[in-house]
Amino acid sequence: MTSKDQTADLFAPSEGLHWPEVRAWLQANPQTIADDRSLLEEIGLKPHGRNVVEFGRAALTKLEEAAEREADARKRIESIARANFAAQTQTHVAALDLLEARNHSDLARRLDAAAQGRFGLSGAAIAVEKPGSAPFGWRLLEVGGVDGLLGDHGLTWLGPMFEGLDLFGPASGDIRSVALIRMAPTLGGERNDQARHALCAFGSPEEEGFTPGMGCELVAFIARVVERTAERWPILN
Repeated sequence: MTSKDQTADLFAPSEGLHWPEVRAWLQANPQTIADDRSLLEEIGLKPHGRNVVEFGRAALTKLEEAAEREADARKRIESIARANFAAQTQTHVAALDLLEARNHSDLARRLDAAAQGRFGLSGAAIAVEKPGSAPFGWRLLEVGGVDGLLGDHGLTWLGPMFEGLDLFGPASGDIRSVALIRMAPTLGGERNDQARHALCAFGSPEEEGFTPGMGCELVAFIARVVERTAERWPILN
C-alpha cells in the first residue's frame, strides 16, 4: 500500500478526526505530503526535490499584487507632478503676458483672458476700495470691502461662490467657487503715495475648483504680479 493510500485511509470519515489531530499527524509524517505531488499542485505548491517545497503560485500572486499597488501609486504621483508642472508653466507664461500690459485697463483685460484661456476659469477681476476712483475695467469697493470679504487680517480666501460678490460681471452666473487674494498697490504713480486696499479675484465653474484646503501659491503669485504691475501708472480719471 502506498503512502497516499495510507493517508487516505487514515483520514477517512469513519475515523472522525479533527484538525488538531490532523496537524499532529502531518508534523509526525511530513514526507507523506512532500511525496504527494498531485496534492501539492492542487493547493498551489511546487516540490523541488526532497524536503524542498516552493510556494510559487501563492508567493507570486502576492508579489504581483504588491507590484501593482506600487505601480498605481507611482502613476498617481507622476500624474500629479505633470499637472503641477503644467500649472507652473502656464502661471509663468501668464505672468509674462501681464508684465506687457500698457495700462490698468489692459492689465485687467489680460488677467481675465489668462484666467479663461490658460487656466480654464470663468474669469478674473481686480477690485480696489474707495476713497478714490477705480481704473476702467476694475471694480470699485466700498471702504472696508476687502476686510469684509477676507477678514481684518486675512490674506486669501478660497471656497464656494457666495451671494453679493459682484466682481465678475456677466460670468458670475457660471461661477461655483472663487479665490480672493488681498493686494495693496500704490496707484498714484509715485512711491510715496498711500497704498490702497484691493484684491485679485478668480472664479471657477467647478464647485471643487477652489477649496479651503487647497494651496494658493500660484494664484497668489499672479496677484503679486498684478499688484506690482499696476503701480506703473497713475489712475486716469
